[in-house]
Amino acid sequence: MDTDVIVVGAGPTGLMLACELALAGVRTRIVERRTEPQRDSRALTLHPRSMELMDLRGLAPRFLALGKTVPGWHFAALDTQLDFAALDSRHGYTLFLAQARTEALLAERAHELGVEISRGYETAGLSQSAEGVEVELRGPGGGIETVRAKYAVGCDGGRSTVREAAGIGFPGTDETVTGVLGDFAVVDADPGVLDAARARGVLIVPLEGGLTRFVCMDPERMRTPAAEPVTLEEFRTSLKRICGSDCGVDGPRWLSRFGNATRLAASYRSGRVLLAGDAAHIHFPAAGQGLNTGLQDAMNLGWKLAAEINGRAPSGLLDSYDAERRPVGQAVTENTEVQTLLAELTLVPRYRRPATALRKLFDELLGMEEVNRRLAGLVSALGTSYPPATVDADPLVGRRMPDIGLTASGSAAVRVYELLPHGRFVLLDFAGDPGLREAVGAGWSSRVTAVTVTQHDEHADLDGVTEVLVRPDGHVAWATRTADADARRYGRADALAAWAGPSSGGQGRRTTVTRVGPAYAR
Repeated sequence: MDTDVIVVGAGPTGLMLACELALAGVRTRIVERRTEPQRDSRALTLHPRSMELMDLRGLAPRFLALGKTVPGWHFAALDTQLDFAALDSRHGYTLFLAQARTEALLAERAHELGVEISRGYETAGLSQSAEGVEVELRGPGGGIETVRAKYAVGCDGGRSTVREAAGIGFPGTDETVTGVLGDFAVVDADPGVLDAARARGVLIVPLEGGLTRFVCMDPERMRTPAAEPVTLEEFRTSLKRICGSDCGVDGPRWLSRFGNATRLAASYRSGRVLLAGDAAHIHFPAAGQGLNTGLQDAMNLGWKLAAEINGRAPSGLLDSYDAERRPVGQAVTENTEVQTLLAELTLVPRYRRPATALRKLFDELLGMEEVNRRLAGLVSALGTSYPPATVDADPLVGRRMPDIGLTASGSAAVRVYELLPHGRFVLLDFAGDPGLREAVGAGWSSRVTAVTVTQHDEHADLDGVTEVLVRPDGHVAWATRTADADARRYGRADALAAWAGPSSGGQGRRTTVTRVGPAYAR
């Protein structure tokens, strides 16, 4: 094989995935049709869960140094904002950071980990067998190169050639409405003018380099096909029509039209070909969830695919990628359709009055703490929880592990997420089991870090918990609240075998997997 994994697409999703694979020692090559890194940035936001993922790998400071944090975000551009700051996270904010910056930071990390990034290569064909995949690439000079790999992952956008070559369906709906965005060097200096535009539904966001982004939907132009170019004159005319002023926009650096085509891949996996990011799901960019969902796809897939390639994956683990992430993709496509409808109907004269009343009702509902928290958890992805494999699993299983402070035996205070930069499992022992570290080390030393905790921050969800196995992506694989040492030992061995693979030292009651397999294996 020329490489272990070929990742098609050097956007945020592809770069994040390659970093995760390389972290686990998997040979990875990214191929990208663009000859230069992306300069224009459609996506501008990193939501709380995405920032937690960066924190898990020790990368959060790099992103925070370049971005700007705000404590909340919007749902359907309603007046009442989602309160991210009230969520249970050290990263309860939206980070404004241009996509180009996000890609540059992830590319920097990929280079540090030895990932090969080949630009100017376009996928010309793909085939697979039981042993691997062959990808035909058309290089910068027009010649064809055939690359053999164990797996291929399509991170190549909504028009994914990898998805099409693998024969994976992409059902959904075509666009029915479009909006426009523009990044301008010159805008009206009067804050009152911009506030009035915001009040009429125009999204206005300051960008780095003195640019200002405007995003709007013009009732008279919202049926214009997304493929039709946007002109400065059209943008000015639309702003005048919407808010009575063109807001002084001039010096456009980028103008683009986007639509609400919504599609979800029929499967995220076909044999040795997998999909992530926009190749697996597209939707209207409501609340800026697309890039974030792609990053979270990559984090879920990376450690699982690495375990498969390294020969340590229990049965059904790689299939759990589709089982866990496709429902998330469906939830995102559905909530973006709801948000689009709430915005679109106010632009249609026939529905304007009831649609305005509906938006007012949603605003009032968002003023309720429980409703706000629910939708904030949805958009931020902090509410993402994967289904446990057994009905008697602890309530923690499948959820994000809280980033609590710990005092570990023989070491200084540390947070949970600080234990995960190497992408290994972490087993937290709150019961002080004297034989735990030796038992885990004997069977899973290269895959699991065992930590005996002498003190930790109080957290309601952890009341009575005696052991927790945290996955490399920060979700809980297994937890127990039993005080019985033998029961913990047996449960631990089962959980480690089910998630981290068979013991290398004969530890545990069995080496075949039953926990993951029945839930996810096809």
